[in-house]
Amino acid sequence: MTTAHRIDVHQHVVPPFWAHALPTHGGDPSGTVIPQWSPDSAIDFMDSQQVATGILSLTAPSVIGWDKSERRRMARRVNEYTADLVTKRPDRFGNFATLPLPDAEGALWELEHALDTLRADGVILLANYAGKYLGEAAFEPIWSELHRRHAVVFVHPGQPPLPTAAGVPGPLVDYPFDTTRAAVQLVLNGIVDRYPGARIILAHAGGFLPYASHRFAELARVFRRAAAKPADILAAFQRFYFDTALSSGPAALPSLKAFAGSGHMVFGSDFPYAPAGIGASFTAKLDADNGLTADEHRAINHGNACALFPRLARRTEPTVEAA
Repeated sequence: MTTAHRIDVHQHVVPPFWAHALPTHGGDPSGTVIPQWSPDSAIDFMDSQQVATGILSLTAPSVIGWDKSERRRMARRVNEYTADLVTKRPDRFGNFATLPLPDAEGALWELEHALDTLRADGVILLANYAGKYLGEAAFEPIWSELHRRHAVVFVHPGQPPLPTAAGVPGPLVDYPFDTTRAAVQLVLNGIVDRYPGARIILAHAGGFLPYASHRFAELARVFRRAAAKPADILAAFQRFYFDTALSSGPAALPSLKAFAGSGHMVFGSDFPYAPAGIGASFTAKLDADNGLTADEHRAINHGNACALFPRLARRTEPTVEAA
């Protein structure tokens, strides 16, 4: 089975200046410990997993803990740091730019700079910003511009606005819920239909969206009489892309394929927040005999991502047969 030339759409950058400043700017409400990271360690991990390119993004809580003007400066600094990594190694790294949300005006300025000047591959949005989810009216100008630019948007969870369960860390359970909540709201509030130019990738296989999609579609009109027909809601859900980060197990992968089809699945690792050993375990699950054809494996590993990121599609794709 050909597994080389993976494109990892879910890989995080940890700029040292951001990591140093985060504890004095609210820290991480999920309690996540910032992992050790360097460009060299990222490349070492990618080489071990036959990943050709990792598209780097700043994870939650992003820059939300900084005050408005400082938040804009930190977002710019993160984006320029990551863009420099891409300039040095365009074959190995990509860049999902950080926006200083919930500052919509600042986000639009940074979006323009990131895409036009830094040539970022897309943007990362958190599922919620201070409890406001991406389908709310405050984010409409952002979606309008992302649609106009046909941008790729990576939606990553953060800590939702509710307390964690005792003994259950937020990233363990609450993060998949956060992504699911955002995705359902984006569909029910019409964002996906109004702004189809934005190609949206949901982290961690969309949380439990694929698994509970029919529940959401059938029950929507019970709570919102003006909701679309179940078939239309399901079709909107299926327009998302879904990464495989921490989600390629033998129970999850068949469900995701049945719901999304292999054409909307892309490879993800969640390195370094998912340690290298765990990332390798999920890569092995993806590569196992799991009902995917060789063509489907190729699509998930790199083909679908090449369609989203033209600069990567222009590269020569090596093939290496896995043992």
